[in-house]
Amino acid sequence: MTVTIFVPRDAAALAVGADKVAAAIEKEIAARGVDARIVRNGSRGMLWLEPLVEVRADHGRIAYGPVRPSDVASLFDAGFLEGGAHPLCHGQTHDIPFYASQTRLTFSRCGVTDPLSLDDYRQYRGLTGLEKAISMAPAEIVKEVTDSGLRGRGGAGFPTGIKWKTVMDAAGPQKYIVCNADEGDSATFADRMIMEGDPFVLIEGMAIAGIATGATKGYVYIRSEYPHAIAVMDEAVRIARQEKILGASVLGSAYAFDMEVRSGAGAYVCGEETSLLNSLEGRRGIVRAKPPLPALQGFLGRPTVVNNVMSLASVPVILDRGAGFYRDFGMGRSRGTIPIQIAGNVKHGGLYEVAFGLTLGEIVEKIGGGTASGRPVKAVQVGGPLGAYFPVSMFDTPFDYEAFAARDGLIGHAGITVFDDTVDMLKQARFAMEFCAIESCGKCTPCRIGSTRGVETADKIARGIEPEKNKVLLADLCNTMKFGSLCALGGFTPYPVMSAMTHFPEDFSPAPVVEAAE
Repeated sequence: MTVTIFVPRDAAALAVGADKVAAAIEKEIAARGVDARIVRNGSRGMLWLEPLVEVRADHGRIAYGPVRPSDVASLFDAGFLEGGAHPLCHGQTHDIPFYASQTRLTFSRCGVTDPLSLDDYRQYRGLTGLEKAISMAPAEIVKEVTDSGLRGRGGAGFPTGIKWKTVMDAAGPQKYIVCNADEGDSATFADRMIMEGDPFVLIEGMAIAGIATGATKGYVYIRSEYPHAIAVMDEAVRIARQEKILGASVLGSAYAFDMEVRSGAGAYVCGEETSLLNSLEGRRGIVRAKPPLPALQGFLGRPTVVNNVMSLASVPVILDRGAGFYRDFGMGRSRGTIPIQIAGNVKHGGLYEVAFGLTLGEIVEKIGGGTASGRPVKAVQVGGPLGAYFPVSMFDTPFDYEAFAARDGLIGHAGITVFDDTVDMLKQARFAMEFCAIESCGKCTPCRIGSTRGVETADKIARGIEPEKNKVLLADLCNTMKFGSLCALGGFTPYPVMSAMTHFPEDFSPAPVVEAAE
């Protein structure tokens, strides 16, 4: 019987030598003459264990990691093809505490299957949602998504069903589904992981969205820094088209839907939906004024659904298992599960999918294991470079859109960056302003000029130049940017700046510079 060995092809695993590990395993198989094959799967999301090699044994899949090429011979010597004991062995993958305590709905197949095997995808309930969708009226699909409580996972948390209904009801000779895969926030990698590890779930979600809204064409806009995701998605679209999942007759139905992959050119602002649409049209990636909303006048001026990868990838399980099943997870108005991405100075970094409601402290201390440095946690930034910094005193905040908003924070794309007590929060506030200044599209004055002045003002505070006066000025700049910017880049930059000033005032009171006497 052929033994199956799984070696991730996920970019995070590749970055720490997964290709070299796969080559070493291939060489060892040939040298020992054993009957085994390698499958390049996605990542399970336990990044501190990458490359995580798995072997399918009689009693389940056994995990070994982190594996280096130099470890491979000893793994074979220890009988790892039969799940043998070894210092790198973690037992059954499903029993690893970080993995076992998750609620994997969107990521149920990621790391489990061959990403480009449609047979694998079908074996694990793939296409069941799409098959149900083609038997339903478009309005019924939209209602199912609305009733599930699914909200945009890209940051704003706007109800997905309402956006779909707007496009469904809009008049137009052509409608579009645009997937925003321009995942530019720090500490975020969920979109990349799903595209590299389970691309068919995104294709299925987009096809369902097309049937629901009357759109027959879709685009996945992927950031250029994701070459592996682009390659996997291109191949998955080709396979889906070949197998009649995409095309003039979706799964033999009367519905038509096709799609293609487009790559961006590296502008952070193109993560904002109207900038993305401009870029997709071949224009400069700058923000459009709203109204009109993209749902009414989006790509090429036509009604367009613009959804994040996670939003669209969550749709198949909703259609498969029902709105009630999905809605039963979560708290308040935050329903379903959220893929939390844990990064920074943390012991157990990775992707953790769970229902909304865990506290920030549970995520950082219990799941993340505290800091990698072993020093006390000082701050946690949630929501990427534009997210607020939360001190330990606010670790009781539940992971919920409204709960974070009530404390002047935002969940965003659910990326968490952990900092220990050596971090300088004034420098972090300056970085936020500098980031905005560099990435601003330049269309609106509050963002373009406010961020530049913000960097200068932070530098004055750091040098001890009229610190009290300049702190007032910095807060005033933040107020102007928050309420005067056209999009979230300028509008959200105040979150990290003001939270740093509010919760860590001691870092904004440096000793004044004393000029040396001549």
